[in-house]
Amino acid sequence: MNLDEMRSLLTENGYKNTTQRNGMFLALEKHAGDHLSPEQLHSVLAEEGNHVGIATIYRTLQIFESLGIVHKLDFDDRAYRYEIVNQDEAHMHHHLICERCEKVTELHVDLLDKLEAIVEKDYGFTITDHAVKIFGICKACGEKQEETLE
Repeated sequence: MNLDEMRSLLTENGYKNTTQRNGMFLALEKHAGDHLSPEQLHSVLAEEGNHVGIATIYRTLQIFESLGIVHKLDFDDRAYRYEIVNQDEAHMHHHLICERCEKVTELHVDLLDKLEAIVEKDYGFTITDHAVKIFGICKACGEKQEETLE
């Protein structure tokens, strides 16, 4: 999704295109791989000179989520994070989450197609989406651990 598509979605659904909403979208787009929390987004915007209140950020993220502009992500760290929806993906991509440094890596391999076909056939269940979170230790943290053991 790009800025023009986001603006069109807002207008079509009765929302105004505001400087704050445009700035939030552009910040999420610029920091696409960072999976920003509302607080992190607030900091990013402030650093760029866009002073948007935290309540406005929360409300706007709710609007963006309801319109399918962003995915709301829960990495079990007590903070929801957000990323712009990629309309080229059939499903939301998966995430690898390091339990030490909390780094989130996007996993763009989807091996669940066969499982989905079985579930739909055997259970008559229509799958609309799925999300996978894999927790573990990233390569960098694993190497640090090995260094301390030596």
